[in-house]
Amino acid sequence: MFTGIVEDQGKVLKVELRGQEKRLTIELPAELTEIQVSDSINVNGACLTVVEKRGQMIRVDLSSETLQKTTFSDVRGGEKVNLERALKLSGRLGGHIVTGHIDGVGIIVDRREGSGFLHLTIRIPKDVSKYTVQKGSLAVDGISLTVNECTNEEVGMTLIPYTLSKTTLTGKRVGDRVNVEVDILAKYVEKMLGRGTPGQLDFAFLKEHGFLKEE
Repeated sequence: MFTGIVEDQGKVLKVELRGQEKRLTIELPAELTEIQVSDSINVNGACLTVVEKRGQMIRVDLSSETLQKTTFSDVRGGEKVNLERALKLSGRLGGHIVTGHIDGVGIIVDRREGSGFLHLTIRIPKDVSKYTVQKGSLAVDGISLTVNECTNEEVGMTLIPYTLSKTTLTGKRVGDRVNVEVDILAKYVEKMLGRGTPGQLDFAFLKEHGFLKEE
């Protein structure tokens, strides 16, 4: 489990093809070198397992499923990636609940800078956009962002200078692809409401599921 608050950036040193899979070698920043083999780490939004570590270098494997669902199908050596260690139970949830399971790939369709801030508009898949709401949360390349605008299949968001200094989004351009993950709570609500007959959302249903108290 993660928060979407990126800790720092790493650098992809090597990309190895292994049949339908890939293995990445990533150079860690000094403050993240406590990561150990078998630990989970969020890399550009995807929860990956550390399979090998040597000094400030780690290796992670990308399954064919991960490659199909994310931008890692295009990853190359020399790229910078966003990194976040798994959340400790004693830690603060500064962003929102992020699982590291990518829902789809978005495309940046507009990019505007001003006063140190960056406004991005991203087109996301239709089956992902249904979970986005204005002022809700969306993880983009592992970064917890607030949706300022939500129109059809496009979302707009503004990045503050601190976020830009810590993440790879500062270098993104129109046409670039990004990994997106919606708020998991939206999926739970959808599934819970879908258990009933369409149109049967009433007081009885709300009481049964704990939204209303018995008088």
